[in-house]
Amino acid sequence: MIVIDDLLTSFLKTRSDTEEICAPLQVEDYVIQPIVDVSPPKWHLGHTTWFFEEFILSKYIKGYQRFHPEYAYVFNSYYESIGKRVIRTNRGNLSRPTVSQVYEYRDHVTSHLQSFLEENTSDEIQDLVEIGIHHEKQHQELLITDIKFILGNNPLFPKYNDTFTENPSSNTTTEYITIEEGMYQIGHKGSNFCYDNELGVHKVFLQEYAIANQLVSNKEYLEFIEDKGYENSLLWHAEAWDWLQNENVKTPLYWHKIDGEYHQYTLQGLKKLNPDHSLTHISYYEAFAFSQWKGERLPTEFEWEVAQPYFNWGERWEWTESAYLPYPNYKKAPGALGEYNGKFMVNQKVLRGGSVATPQYHTRPTYRNFFHPNLRWQFTGLRLVKDN
Repeated sequence: MIVIDDLLTSFLKTRSDTEEICAPLQVEDYVIQPIVDVSPPKWHLGHTTWFFEEFILSKYIKGYQRFHPEYAYVFNSYYESIGKRVIRTNRGNLSRPTVSQVYEYRDHVTSHLQSFLEENTSDEIQDLVEIGIHHEKQHQELLITDIKFILGNNPLFPKYNDTFTENPSSNTTTEYITIEEGMYQIGHKGSNFCYDNELGVHKVFLQEYAIANQLVSNKEYLEFIEDKGYENSLLWHAEAWDWLQNENVKTPLYWHKIDGEYHQYTLQGLKKLNPDHSLTHISYYEAFAFSQWKGERLPTEFEWEVAQPYFNWGERWEWTESAYLPYPNYKKAPGALGEYNGKFMVNQKVLRGGSVATPQYHTRPTYRNFFHPNLRWQFTGLRLVKDN
């Protein structure tokens, strides 16, 4: 358990960090929802606020008056047991509440929770606040990637700002690290924060394998494109091949061929594609097809976790070959918070690591992210494995 002063400091910093992410936006940017997977920035600001109001203030402060009686309906995401909510596809249709009203809502909840925490230090409250902090950090990552999708689908390719560096270069030669056959422990150990889907320390048996110390680069993926990888049905799952045809996918997201040269939309605007940068914004489908073309494969999440001390990670969410499933003896949290992870353990793939959009102190070697295999608006990349 962290000390209350540290918890309060972390809470206040998390709240200000979210608003700092939104600082470069114009008011018109706050409301757009181009696709179902991308939520308007205004909704993220309201939803992360609703989380604290719903799970702490309204339950633990006697006589607490909600900022607005309908905001729970507007800003609930997927918590069925809490009540009705706006359909996800309609989040971008809400001109009201206004952006300024949502910021007033944030100030109201932040101020009330700060006062509450200065007088209430029970373990139960601290646990809920800590979950709320990490929940908001997750939305900070989503905010950055959603903002990029909103701006990156504007024909003017506007900049977000001049300082967000999303493509650190790596000129290091790729080497393969051999991990010996054996039994290994998987899962979160210790008393520091983790999500329930990381719990249930258990053993897995792994065959010997060799894992790359570097992520796949743009240069390597360009070779796949130029070798007509997107046209070779033998490299793709059947479902993935249908997706390619239906969506007319021929390159990673945000790649544009202009006057014979590939460019990439970044949060600093449209730039020429740098072949030395790590590949990003690909689906699991594309990651798998590329690995087939290379004659290699993706790591399982267990292989990734065992090998992670031997390479740098955190630049890209890394696709794995593992389905998102519960660990042995997995137990959901009681009540509505039990909907946080467990209800999504079907038809999704696990990603490991983190990305340039992930806030500090949010991920761990055991952190398990998860997305449907066609999604690629996050900073997703891949690392290859060879079987020895």
